[in-house]
Order: sequence, then structure tokens, then C-alpha cells
Amino acid sequence: MVRTQIYLTEEQREELAVIAKSSGKKPSEIIREEIERFIGESGSRHRESVLREAAGIWKNRDDLPDFRSVRAEWDREQL
Repeated sequence: MVRTQIYLTEEQREELAVIAKSSGKKPSEIIREEIERFIGESGSRHRESVLREAAGIWKNRDDLPDFRSVRAEWDREQL
């Protein structure tokens, strides 16, 4: 682990201390867990956003082959 120093408001520090005491964990554990959760959620949201942006990018293109017939041709070749 790498030691990192952060600044909290007095209210944040007090609330963190209450949460830590009630959960039986150290404040540093809670901070690490929440950062991990945030990173996981942010990564998922980013992937979903990229997929949403990419959806339909080939819609209404007339310069692409008919993929159904290409796929059918491939399937016949594999038999």
C-alpha cells in the first residue's frame, strides 16, 4: 500500500469516526473500501457510456455489405 494524505472537513472527520466506531472498522479501511467502490462504479458507468455512444453508429449506412447473407455464407462453408 501507498500512504496518502487527504484533508477532511471537521464534519467529515466526525462522521467518519462515527461510522468507523459503529462498524468496528478503522477510518482508513472505510475510506479504502469506498474508494474501491467508487472506482468500480465509475468504470462501469464509463463502459456503459461508451457502448451507448457506439450503439447505432452503422445505422442508415448503405456502403456496408448485407451481413445476414455474409453470415449465412460463412455458416454454409463450415458445414
